[in-house]
Amino acid sequence: MKQPLYIQSPGNPRIKELIRLQNHRRRRQAGLMLVEGLSELALAWASGLEAHTVFICPQLLKSPQNPDYAAEQHLLGLVEQGQAEVVHLSPEAMKKASYRDHPDAWLCLARAPSLELQGLALPRSQPALLIIAEDLEKPGNLGAILRSIDAAGGHGLISAQGRTDLLNPNVVRSSKGCLFQIPSAEASNRETLSFCRTHGIRVFAAVPEARTGYWDTDLSGPSAIVVGAEKEGLSDFWKQEADELITIPMLGRVNSLNVAQAATLMLYEAVRQRRDPRAYQSENPGRL
Repeated sequence: MKQPLYIQSPGNPRIKELIRLQNHRRRRQAGLMLVEGLSELALAWASGLEAHTVFICPQLLKSPQNPDYAAEQHLLGLVEQGQAEVVHLSPEAMKKASYRDHPDAWLCLARAPSLELQGLALPRSQPALLIIAEDLEKPGNLGAILRSIDAAGGHGLISAQGRTDLLNPNVVRSSKGCLFQIPSAEASNRETLSFCRTHGIRVFAAVPEARTGYWDTDLSGPSAIVVGAEKEGLSDFWKQEADELITIPMLGRVNSLNVAQAATLMLYEAVRQRRDPRAYQSENPGRL
């Protein structure tokens, strides 16, 4: 590997371009995305990320005493063997280019993966379990939902009518890299519903006014759980088009949960039913 270019000044044109790429429209026009952080980039790299340029701050690399030292050295080796350009940054330049308050040594410019709905891969050997997130605004919520899908062994996320794009740097950060592990797509409500119908996936819309608790419905088959923003909730589209309306009973003083918390509860109810098919039948005799 040839000697990497070294950028010291925060005012360097390449640093300014990285900052401009934090804008959604600019990223989309360029077909690029930003991945920042050791753990996030390691997961992305393992998932086949097409890295264009890897920016490394040598002064911020882990010391041998750090628990993440071995993982970082492994990633360094992969980067050196890869085809991506490697650029070294001063701490000042890395801080300027970063969207984090306290960046580590890693920032990568990569080709954006496709988020086309028709390319969403579904499992063949088990019933699909998807989350449909309608019109979510906060990147942190999308990232947290991706982590929950990964933790529960779910199969995908569809951002429907999304106000925040899935490739937002803060989605990447808050997902801890799970964005690169979980099949994800962006689509309209109508396109999303059509996809579910085509693939025989039942749609469950989570709304406060539903009479059926989420544990009182059968989530053991191919299922898509639709969640909306905490403030606005789901649109009438999903209330009218869903196969079933379900709710999380609120027994205290508040009337809603954070959307990521709500999605997590329902994902794990699906996990429970699928691990023991008798669970739903024994609690709901005659329902199947």
